[in-house]
Amino acid sequence: MDFDNKRILLTGATGGIGIAIAKQLAARGAYLTLVGRDQGKLQRLADDLITDTESGKSHSPVIVPADINTQAGRARVAAASELHGIDALINTAGVQAFGLFENQTETQISDVINVNLTATILLTQTLLPLLYRSAQATIVNIGSTFGSIGHPGFVAYCASKFGLRGFTEALRRELSDSDICVHYLAPRATRTTMNSDRVNLMNDALGNAMDDPDEVARAVIAVLQKPHGQRRFLGWPEKLLVKINGLFPGIVDRALGKQLPTIRQFACMDK
Repeated sequence: MDFDNKRILLTGATGGIGIAIAKQLAARGAYLTLVGRDQGKLQRLADDLITDTESGKSHSPVIVPADINTQAGRARVAAASELHGIDALINTAGVQAFGLFENQTETQISDVINVNLTATILLTQTLLPLLYRSAQATIVNIGSTFGSIGHPGFVAYCASKFGLRGFTEALRRELSDSDICVHYLAPRATRTTMNSDRVNLMNDALGNAMDDPDEVARAVIAVLQKPHGQRRFLGWPEKLLVKINGLFPGIVDRALGKQLPTIRQFACMDK
């Protein structure tokens, strides 16, 4: 994909990964539509993108304050896409809930499933007729390593990301005879404000590597340039663990079993 003048819609635009992706795309001359719940944060990001871009290619982003969990919010995004056009949809919106499954509330579980999975599915369906109009349309769904490896302490989150991976795979195959290219990108742990202090402390205690959002953004840029749908996992040894879990899950069971006391310790820690 040649980014210059391409019309790209980004959900979860004010999150850590969303901001990094927006900066990379703005620097390459894309027309951006930024979607998020907080209008103030969206406007500040839009202002920053104009002032920070040194390429001379930057365009004023369109901001769409909208809750894509709601039909009204999705309709607002669709109206903006109808007005400004759309060549690519990057679904970045997501939330996390760390804790033991038995201790989580129905609201916490529903929120994770709705934001990470249901809203993404419904927004994609809403925008699909508009994407068909583009000669080179692309959908990128931002998943997670936890969409392939069930991890203690993240039960609802894993369920949502497993679902997103399945949705992306099925949609990619269903659209394989069209001009719409569908990608799935699965980062490992990333340094963003979505992680609570407990998650950061747990990752430190377990020696888990964490990536910078810019690394994820660079991977998004890379997959957007691929002519065929990609399924890409980031980080080592996470890439290997995904394969092992698919072929020999017992090995991963034992490895995570050894970490379970530490995971429980931080999952039960006072917030």
